[in-house]
Amino acid sequence: MWFIRVIAAAFGGAGMGVAALTPAFGQNLEVHGAPVPWQMGFQEAATPVMAQINSFHNFLVIISTAIALFVLVIMAYVMIRFRASKNPTPSRTTHNTALEIIWTIVPIVILVVIAVPSFRVLYFMDRAVDAEMTIKAIGNQWYWTYEYPDDGDFVFDAIMLEDDEIGEGQIRLLETDTHVVVPVDTTIRLLVTASDVLHAWAIPAFGVKMDAVPGRINETWFRVEKQGIYYGQCSELCGIHHGFMPIVVEAVSKERYAEWVKEAQEKYAAIVATGETKLAAQRLETQTD
Repeated sequence: MWFIRVIAAAFGGAGMGVAALTPAFGQNLEVHGAPVPWQMGFQEAATPVMAQINSFHNFLVIISTAIALFVLVIMAYVMIRFRASKNPTPSRTTHNTALEIIWTIVPIVILVVIAVPSFRVLYFMDRAVDAEMTIKAIGNQWYWTYEYPDDGDFVFDAIMLEDDEIGEGQIRLLETDTHVVVPVDTTIRLLVTASDVLHAWAIPAFGVKMDAVPGRINETWFRVEKQGIYYGQCSELCGIHHGFMPIVVEAVSKERYAEWVKEAQEKYAAIVATGETKLAAQRLETQTD
């Protein structure tokens, strides 16, 4: 892949992809949003949305467990109390009005109890009311392009690192040549679209999974509360290299983010009308060959 770096240098690093800016501050940040061996639950919540999803999930686990235990107890009681040896002449009762009313009303009540917090979470995660900045993510086969319209209108690609490019501490199949950098404690509106087929921008620790649809812009938001590195992937079956579209987000302090923006404005070119950079197209062509 050395020749790709040469191409990047030839373009002067002006927004054409990797340049010398990648990653921004990753060496000084801890990894918080990544899968770990034998992981049983969700990743640690990094945003208010994911915190609410976690709470709702735990609430559902309690309800599901209670229902399962109740059904198990009833089944055990029926099998023991009404076994053939104790009831050689079984009852021929076919209807019990009170019981039928109970087993109709109780599930309805349970569904309402579940629906209320569910709608609350869905409404909360729908869109940012007072967003402080906007980032646009564009899905391509098979990499992501990012635009920062509020901080100089620069654009760059984020493409998965090959096995021979993985450095110490980096995660295979989840590392990209360029990281998305965001400030902590900032409400960020994320606009998601695609240039070719369906993709999906997803970060488990953020509680974000938004479809990227060609010709349509979908909106979601997140607010990272802890500095660190967070990983995600395209979560839509978008083609042969679907499993090779990782996402890496670096959450840094607002001061460090301002420093990164100044550097990025110099390194990255203006927005490309097609939504993709020349280097990305060349890298894709090279990989295809």
